[in-house]
Amino acid sequence: MYLRKQAHYRARGGEWVQPCRLTELLCVPGALSSTNEWGFVPRKLIFGETNYSFFSEHPVPACALKYFLRGYVMLRIVYPVCCGMDVHKSFVVACIASTNPQGVTTYKSKRFSTFTGDLRRLAVWLSENNCRDVCMESTGKYWIPIYNILEPTCEIVLAHPKYVKSIHGKKTDKKDAKWISDIFKHDLVSGSFIPPADIRQLRDLVRYHWKLTNFTTGEKNRAQNCLTVSNIKLDDVFSDVFGKASSAIIEHILKDPSEKIKDVSAFRTKGMKASNEEVLAAVDGEMCAEQAEKLRIIRSHMDGLELCKLNLESLILSTAEKYLPQINLVLTVPGIQSFSAIGILSEIGADMSVFPNSKHLCSWAGLTPQNNESAGKKKTTRINRAGAYIKPLLVQCALCAIRVKRNPEIRNRYLSLKKRRGHKKAIIAIARMLLTAIYNILKKNEPYNPELYRKSDRPPIHREISVDQAIFILQRQGYLISKPTSTL
Repeated sequence: MYLRKQAHYRARGGEWVQPCRLTELLCVPGALSSTNEWGFVPRKLIFGETNYSFFSEHPVPACALKYFLRGYVMLRIVYPVCCGMDVHKSFVVACIASTNPQGVTTYKSKRFSTFTGDLRRLAVWLSENNCRDVCMESTGKYWIPIYNILEPTCEIVLAHPKYVKSIHGKKTDKKDAKWISDIFKHDLVSGSFIPPADIRQLRDLVRYHWKLTNFTTGEKNRAQNCLTVSNIKLDDVFSDVFGKASSAIIEHILKDPSEKIKDVSAFRTKGMKASNEEVLAAVDGEMCAEQAEKLRIIRSHMDGLELCKLNLESLILSTAEKYLPQINLVLTVPGIQSFSAIGILSEIGADMSVFPNSKHLCSWAGLTPQNNESAGKKKTTRINRAGAYIKPLLVQCALCAIRVKRNPEIRNRYLSLKKRRGHKKAIIAIARMLLTAIYNILKKNEPYNPELYRKSDRPPIHREISVDQAIFILQRQGYLISKPTSTL
């Protein structure tokens, strides 16, 4: 009966969407009682109402119409042969889901260790089963070796763990792999953005440089704690405690902590604003031998970190030579320096075709407000936690951009936003503005054009607004609107 209906529908020029059996049904947790034997699930439980377009793009038999009208949808199998992987530190469980033309899915599961030889056997096993589509969750750093080995022969979708979470109470390694393959064969998994291998290597180096910078900042704080404990208040008379003059004073103190400094004229530099009396009062402290030795170790560690950073910077520059044309284009954006351009490129890559538009890129970087609305009320408009590396970098570039005098369009946009929304939201908006400009620059292969922003800021010559709109604008600016008083 099922095959006859399928043939009849194809003869009439339609396309049959294969339903799933109840045993193979991909169902939302708690929806098992709402399904029938052909694999229909409640429409509202699967991504809201987006499945209307699913039916318009892929015709279904007339017998399915009654289920659709009752609020049920039928899931289409996008990947007839695919593999779901449950990744661990020492092993990986792979499950291949193969669906025949009749809609029946069979499964093959196998366990492999994470040694390189066994991972290569995993690649051969997938090739023998004609499986090129693979889905796995991003488990720490354990997915990276597997991704590197399978990348040449497979199309890999790396999913966030929250998108492949299994049904509660049915969790084993084999069931997790089978669950991932089930949801992946219906194309219900959102993949993460993974740049090419050379970009990933550059990204790793840049992030390590960022870590070393954080280590240096931590050591500076510890050195300042040693001075505070010893009541040496160099931070009150010097803008930079680790500058030339201040460092010379600290080095003199560490030679003999018990000796008092009586004259600071030898330590004066051209940029010093504090008087000799103020500096003498600041260094009049008591540093014990233990704090002095601790400070020596900290300074030695800081010198080592600076040397490592210099060596790492040369390695980063040599690795980024391949993308020198793209880096030069990014450098045309105000507020972005050479190393910042390399850092941005290492995060987003040079190919902008992986992002449908600039809004997707800004959302991926965590520069857009969250969608959290219920009953017509927005619960929050905060930005999400995405972009842990690129977001702080863009914010730093935005802070530099609003100080650039030759590009006033960015500063004018910042001042306008700051008046209405405050500094924090305004600087995030400027960071998004810069990222949007970078997206268009790399996609169109054109340098930054400030005239595009200046034209958008110019009001039209003939503008008309209603009285209600004028009252609303004035109220937003803090004016109290009152009725006109009669003079009669």
